[in-house]
Amino acid sequence: MRILAAMSGGVDSAVAAARAVEAGHDVVGVHLALSRAGGTLRTGSRGCCTIEDAMDARRAADRLGIPFYVWDFSERFRDDVIDDFVAEYRAGRTPNPCMRCNEKIKFAALLERAIELGFDAVCTGHYATLVDAGDGLELHRASDAAKDQSYVLGVLTAEQLAHTYFPLGSTPSKALVRAEAAERGLTVAQKPDSHDICFIPDGDTRGWLAERVGAEQGQILDRSGAVVGTHEGAHAFTVGQRRGLSLGVPAADGKPRFVLEVRPVSNTVVVGPKEALATAEIAGERHSWAGRPQAEGRFDCHVQIRAHADPVPAAATLAHGVITVVPETQFDGVAPGQTAVLYDGTRVIGQFTIDRTVSAVPVTA
Repeated sequence: MRILAAMSGGVDSAVAAARAVEAGHDVVGVHLALSRAGGTLRTGSRGCCTIEDAMDARRAADRLGIPFYVWDFSERFRDDVIDDFVAEYRAGRTPNPCMRCNEKIKFAALLERAIELGFDAVCTGHYATLVDAGDGLELHRASDAAKDQSYVLGVLTAEQLAHTYFPLGSTPSKALVRAEAAERGLTVAQKPDSHDICFIPDGDTRGWLAERVGAEQGQILDRSGAVVGTHEGAHAFTVGQRRGLSLGVPAADGKPRFVLEVRPVSNTVVVGPKEALATAEIAGERHSWAGRPQAEGRFDCHVQIRAHADPVPAAATLAHGVITVVPETQFDGVAPGQTAVLYDGTRVIGQFTIDRTVSAVPVTA
């Protein structure tokens, strides 16, 4: 096959490209330039799209003896990921930019261009497994549960899976990938993993948002609607947060309070006891299927609401384009805007963006 290897500059994508070459594929490496800030350099182990990363990717491609290119996707990244991130926070939701990047950039914009250029598939260093089910490919969890990335790949469609290649999915551990990189003479063998949001390399999400959304003082309310404090901008808060709350009125029981809801229209934040974070139901209509579509009606599944959360057994219902999920064990601190990924065992069924949550604790409690 003709394979386009997406090389981030990290050890995983470098080893994935190496395995594609070793498997006999015709491989070309490409690094995505996602920022117009040409002077951006890595800060610690944050980020994944800096000049240093591009240089590391080039060195890896040279070591593998494959052609290498840098493609400027910064405009598409700004429109589909950064602007979406800001818009979601303005709307009082908590987005996952890594999901949007996989959905809109790595497996949409990149894959579209790859197919136009005659490539059969895009290869990445994600830890996930593809299984041929006879009637199409299925997306499954990786063998290394600690590194499994099927959650952030839950946005992929059947058509995208058909042109995707994940060489690392069956690798038992990240340590083995690093050891293999060292044996292959790849200089990124011990390079730290990237973390946090790549376009906020200093990790100050609150400050970054304040510059783009603006900071306006507003009220903090309890569940009854009483004013218990003030804030400097609702965008700085997300459901489940405790730190950063300026509360002038203590709770009657003396216990700490947590953010339960963010209301951007009125610029207010609602707080309450930790018990009120328990969520009995989630629902959303923006969904996709990772393989064969799910028929309407009720079906059993496991649902995962964060990249590193444990999957929870649940009953899901698809009706009139809306997915509603009732977990056997209540979720803790779910925010609109998060992504819920549905599983059948290790197989990813699909995903949806959470639009509505139902608290397990009545407002009068």
